[in-house]
Amino acid sequence: MKHYRKELWFNVPSRRAFINITSEVSHCLQESGIREGLLLVNAMHITASVFINDDEHGLHQDYEKWLERLAPHAPISQYRHNDTGEDNADAHLKRQVMGREVVVAVTGGKLDFGTWEQIFYGEFDGRRRKRVLVKIIGE
Repeated sequence: MKHYRKELWFNVPSRRAFINITSEVSHCLQESGIREGLLLVNAMHITASVFINDDEHGLHQDYEKWLERLAPHAPISQYRHNDTGEDNADAHLKRQVMGREVVVAVTGGKLDFGTWEQIFYGEFDGRRRKRVLVKIIGE
C-alpha cells in the first residue's frame, strides 16, 4: 500500500471565509500516484473546518448567517473561553458544527464525488497562518 502526506497552508485576511480547495486536493492526489484508496482532508486548527458541499454563493451566505445565529461572535463576554483574553470562542463552536475533516474515496485516480460535491476549507478565526493535512492511502 502506498501513502502520501502534504500540508496546505492558508492565511485568510478576514475573520471568516469559505475557500474551495478541491483543485489543491486533486493536485495532491495526482502527485501521490494513488489510483484506488481513501483520501483524508483534515483542518489542523481548532477554529477551522473542512467540509464537503456545493460551491454555490447563496449557500455560503446561508452558512454564514446560520452559523452566526448559532454562535454569534459578539458580545464576546457571553463566552467563558473569552475570559482568557481570547475573542474566538464562537469560532470553536462553529468549527464543531461544520466538522474537522472529510474522507473521500479515490477511484481510477480521481476523487469519487457525488453531483456538485466540492471540498471547502472553512475559516472562523482568520488573520493568521493555518494548515490543512491531506493524507492519502491506497494502491
